[in-house]
Amino acid sequence: MSTDTTHGPLSGVRILDLSSIVLGPLATLTLAGLGAEVIKIEAPDGDNVREAGVMRHDSSGDEHVKMGHVFMHNNRGKKSIVLDLKRAEARDALLRLVKDADVFLSNVRPAAMKRLGLDYDALASVNPRLIYVTATGYSQRGPYADRPAYDDLIQGATGIPWLMQQYGGGEPVYAPVSLADRVTGLHVAYSISAALFSRERNGLGQQIEVPMFESVAHFVLADHMSGKTFKPAEGEAGYDRLLSPDRRPYKTADGYLCVLIYNDKHWREFFHAIGKPEQFSNDIRFSTQRNRSRNIREVYTWVASVMPSRTTAQWQALLDEADIPYQVVNSMDDLLNDPHLNATGFIGEETHPTEGLVCTLGNPTVWSGTPLPPLAPAPKLGQHTAELLEGIGYSTEEVDRIIGKSSIAME
Repeated sequence: MSTDTTHGPLSGVRILDLSSIVLGPLATLTLAGLGAEVIKIEAPDGDNVREAGVMRHDSSGDEHVKMGHVFMHNNRGKKSIVLDLKRAEARDALLRLVKDADVFLSNVRPAAMKRLGLDYDALASVNPRLIYVTATGYSQRGPYADRPAYDDLIQGATGIPWLMQQYGGGEPVYAPVSLADRVTGLHVAYSISAALFSRERNGLGQQIEVPMFESVAHFVLADHMSGKTFKPAEGEAGYDRLLSPDRRPYKTADGYLCVLIYNDKHWREFFHAIGKPEQFSNDIRFSTQRNRSRNIREVYTWVASVMPSRTTAQWQALLDEADIPYQVVNSMDDLLNDPHLNATGFIGEETHPTEGLVCTLGNPTVWSGTPLPPLAPAPKLGQHTAELLEGIGYSTEEVDRIIGKSSIAME
């Protein structure tokens, strides 16, 4: 284990991260943000997402500087080592790293890991205390076990495009965020944290599987099982409140505003604010939480019909006075310039060694007793290879033999 105890509740935990794209890197970014040492193991070509999205520099000038924006945000605070695990020398180096590691994470399919000799049994024989985590597409207990999985595919499999079609009409569409990857990545992060806690109690490592399909299916079905919760069914699947066509930012006289009139107090105050105090008691659609739930589409439609009567600013003043929750509709530029996010330090800046001045995203959590570490910029491909291999006893000559002196950026 690392001996750095300066920052964060996971300081001293060493994680070997053989994952790529978004799911695994988001998980280990979360853990690095809590103080863990994360060693990102990359193939000679690097994580594919290094070249995804906007880049400041064309990587043709230096093949090791591949800094797409998605990679940069998901891989801060990590060290990069390049190992071609199809070569025996590189596998041996990885096994030597495993001896002092606390966690090994992979999103490579289990059958491929077994062929490489890097399955749980192989690594546990080197380090019985190792927590070995596999992020899979589908549980290995089911018939989809060997299927490849990506965010779009899992969104489709878990009904998200279908729900979007039910909500908005037209063609089915994906949610415009890496929803499946990021939901599953957070499952990975808490699973690792819980396994570390368990090991503190019993001293034992273990193998953990975190499948995307099941993770996102839980996320979706917990909202949308609805009447299918019951046997026999009490209605169709789909939570009507979330699927109501008027559950969207309301159009005002000059823009849009997100408003949630939720409990009895909010509704009494809302009707009073618009000069119709008697409607709360007289209109049974609004008089109780149960009635509002049963008539939710009519409720949303009624609010949508009222909102154009005032400007956005007028509604904000009225809702502030009535203590009714609302929020503006931010663009991405608005979000980056949001005064709250900037005041808390969540939106920050750093000077990246190759990319210059860049915008960074902070950790959303705040800790009183174990302050969180500042994260180093996302690493160049193979930036820490020589350092890490020499740190586990390899000579310079052996390092050159393992990786080839010209194949990585050894800094």
